[in-house]
Amino acid sequence: MSSLKEIFSPGGPLAQSISGYRVREQQVDMAERIAAAINSCSVFIAEAGTGTGKTFAYLVPALKSGGKVIVSTGTKTLQDQLFNKDLPMVRDALKAPVKIALLKGRANYVCPYHLQQSLADGRFLTREDAADARRISVFAKVTHTGDKAECVEVSESSPVWNHATSTRENCLGQDCPDYKECFVMLARREAMAADLVVVNHHLFFADVMLRDEGMAELLPACNTVIFDEAHQLPEVATLFFGDTVSTAQILDLARDARTEGMLNARDCLDLPSASREMEKVAKDLRLAVGLDAGRFSYGQLEEKPDFLPALKALEAEVTKFAAILETQAERAEGLEKCWQRSVELVQRLGEWQKITAGYVRWAEAFSQSLQLNSTPLDVAEIFRKQMGGHPRAWIFTSATLAVQGKFHHYCAELGLGEPESACWESPFDYGKQAVLYVPLGMPEPNSYGYTEAVVDAAFPAAVAAGGGAFFLCTSLRAMRRTHELIKARLEDEGHEMPLLMQGEGSKNDLLQRFRQYGNAILVGSQSFWEGVDVRGEALSLVVIDKIPFAPPDDPVLSARIEQMRLQGRNPFMEYQLPRAVINVKQGAGRLIRDETDRGVLMICDPRLLSKPYGRRVWQSLPPMKRTKELSEVLKFFANRNGDV
Repeated sequence: MSSLKEIFSPGGPLAQSISGYRVREQQVDMAERIAAAINSCSVFIAEAGTGTGKTFAYLVPALKSGGKVIVSTGTKTLQDQLFNKDLPMVRDALKAPVKIALLKGRANYVCPYHLQQSLADGRFLTREDAADARRISVFAKVTHTGDKAECVEVSESSPVWNHATSTRENCLGQDCPDYKECFVMLARREAMAADLVVVNHHLFFADVMLRDEGMAELLPACNTVIFDEAHQLPEVATLFFGDTVSTAQILDLARDARTEGMLNARDCLDLPSASREMEKVAKDLRLAVGLDAGRFSYGQLEEKPDFLPALKALEAEVTKFAAILETQAERAEGLEKCWQRSVELVQRLGEWQKITAGYVRWAEAFSQSLQLNSTPLDVAEIFRKQMGGHPRAWIFTSATLAVQGKFHHYCAELGLGEPESACWESPFDYGKQAVLYVPLGMPEPNSYGYTEAVVDAAFPAAVAAGGGAFFLCTSLRAMRRTHELIKARLEDEGHEMPLLMQGEGSKNDLLQRFRQYGNAILVGSQSFWEGVDVRGEALSLVVIDKIPFAPPDDPVLSARIEQMRLQGRNPFMEYQLPRAVINVKQGAGRLIRDETDRGVLMICDPRLLSKPYGRRVWQSLPPMKRTKELSEVLKFFANRNGDV
């Protein structure tokens, strides 16, 4: 078997079989460090700047290791790219006899049983939904995997998918008449038989780590876990180590129980009326917090006069419904499953009302539902415990994990101790390729008219760039206002630049249009700060409106801040600032994606210059040429465009 140096060399298998492959010292070094961690079953943290080629740097040692490997990604986009493109490419180049599998959460696979139930029920409200249901039905008959990402005729956000997939609660398991054809079980069997399985962080925590479903065997059998986009892990871990109950689960239960009752218990006349009463009380609880969507602390909920009575009424109604279902449970598997779900919901509603040390209770209101959450304030101990047991290698990698080259913040959040770690700078020549521009004279970020000042400062740069600009905003309100102001400026000054905004289509659709136009301006919020790859002149200006601090009134963050203060710690320096630095680095990473890319990163926030902590942000960014003068930016674009 070739050594890693030979595999990555100019005459090696990667160079011979992958067009455009170039040797990068950082990549070889990273691969060797990961191979050493795999061999010694140790923890290793690696930050690799854009262009390092970190995917190949972990795939090559993973494929050579000879053990079972789980690779977990932050996004389904990267998960699909790894499985469909990068992995087969590296495996073929190495001629490695390795069996690979892709595993997603059950909501990604068509459930033939629930699809048929929904079609028979005529559950679809619009003509478009009914047409989507028929398209999914055709897809279910011809697909090998049942993965909804392959059903290109139906949008992944179509509401029909909720009726064509199963949930942990409503899956009938081995009692299902379609069990043999179940796509979820097929994907799981393939994952168990594979040498390398590609999952995503949500699935890793829900199924693999917490053994929430049938994947309890996957982690014990595995020798190496590799997390890519590992900067997202603390957030995902917080979500899954907590507990949740929502009015949507109660509405689903009411609907499913009615369907099962129609099929198997028509003579139980209490069931339909009790299910409708339960739906009404669940909707009343959502209305008790007000019409607006948002996040509320337990203290804020207590202040709403209707909330606690509505919660008690719902608990009583679900308890009553469970008692009715218990009398019918023996008549069919579906009814028994509904009864079990109702018992679990009663238990969860009761649990949420108790105070648990180290957890914060809060709620999130969506347009149609209310979710009650209980979230741990610190996941380090829980995560460390989950990593215990069978010795295996744990690799954490991302382009953004360190703050000024150090991993203290990240290790503390996940309870990793002081493991081996390394930082590799991007091989790009940032000094020549990019300029970091922080304009002088900006008002304070929380002042009235700040968004207007951002657009005034950034618009000349966008015109000089000839479009090809991302405006990344820290809130949806700022995003909508920025879009409105740019639209007015483009019309007033007669510039022909297409203007796009997050939410006007799917993320992939917007990016495709942005690339095709080549001179567009895209205004986005959180979902465009990371995982977006636009190469060439289609993107040559990234404008960040503010340092992206999480809103301090967020119930989980404010509880965390309070806890750290009580411990005599500095929550701003230890927690809020490191997180903001990592987010800025993610946003900045959109700009230079290739050796030939050239562009300007503009951060409008005056705190970068005026506050002592601004230096921490400034020093964590790539070594671009720095300027505070618009004239330098205009000169940069004039040189790039050949106007000078």
